[in-house]
Amino acid sequence: MPVSRRTLALPIAAVAALAACTSSSTTSSGPDETARAVPSEEVTPAWDTSPASVAAIGDSITRAFDACSVLADCPEASWATGTDAEVDSLAQRLLGDPAAVAAHTWNLAETGATVADLPDQARAAVAHSPELVTVLIGANDACARDVSSMTSARDFEAHLREAMGVIRAELPDTEVYVSSVPDLLRLWTEGSGSTMARAVWQLAGICPSMLADADDESAAATERRETVRDRVLEYNAALEEVCADDPLCRYDDGAVFAYDFSSHHLSDWDWFHPSREGQSELAALAYERITAD
Repeated sequence: MPVSRRTLALPIAAVAALAACTSSSTTSSGPDETARAVPSEEVTPAWDTSPASVAAIGDSITRAFDACSVLADCPEASWATGTDAEVDSLAQRLLGDPAAVAAHTWNLAETGATVADLPDQARAAVAHSPELVTVLIGANDACARDVSSMTSARDFEAHLREAMGVIRAELPDTEVYVSSVPDLLRLWTEGSGSTMARAVWQLAGICPSMLADADDESAAATERRETVRDRVLEYNAALEEVCADDPLCRYDDGAVFAYDFSSHHLSDWDWFHPSREGQSELAALAYERITAD
């Protein structure tokens, strides 16, 4: 609270009269008796490096789609809230006790989600009052049927700010960890040399803006892929900016985007989603950032 200080500049002769006054309703007038507020310093909320509950929002990466079996979510292998010992999820690293992980984590991500779905996921998250919310979103916004159908950077930021507003309105003390969007061009680089990967991408229609016609290395195809990568960079810039505006938000500083992943970090079924090993690497990157002093 601001501290008030009252300064009295009265004639010495009046001091005795004021001391004798017993009325509790004495009023003052004039500038000499105006209270002056001393502004208090703003205090930045301290980041807790050991939150005791975690809610995860985002897309199929956080649902660990195709990590355990083909065309299926595998939330037990999720980097954020999973219970698979092989993955050693963020929640396992933070909470330790398997019973605590089961009781105090909520995976509210949805396979196929885009940033437009994030505000509703945030509303679901705040109902559990978690101490930490993790966010990994954006791959589906870039993985459109073509480059013209990608979510604009402006809309991406708007939906993200709406989701953060939902969290802050209900949970002013909850921490938020924001992951960067993975480098989709690196996916093409890693898989385009594999006949199997190219066939799966084409048949399943996986991320066509980036991965369609994966063996095409013409100038037009190269430009298309670079356009997708540039949009991902714009998304990551928005993620960083929105997070920077909130004292209890930590961005991963582009760690996921910059991670030097290889084919064994990718699902054997689609060469797109993280494998268990890939999920474990995501967990390690998040844990390092969240627990940093």
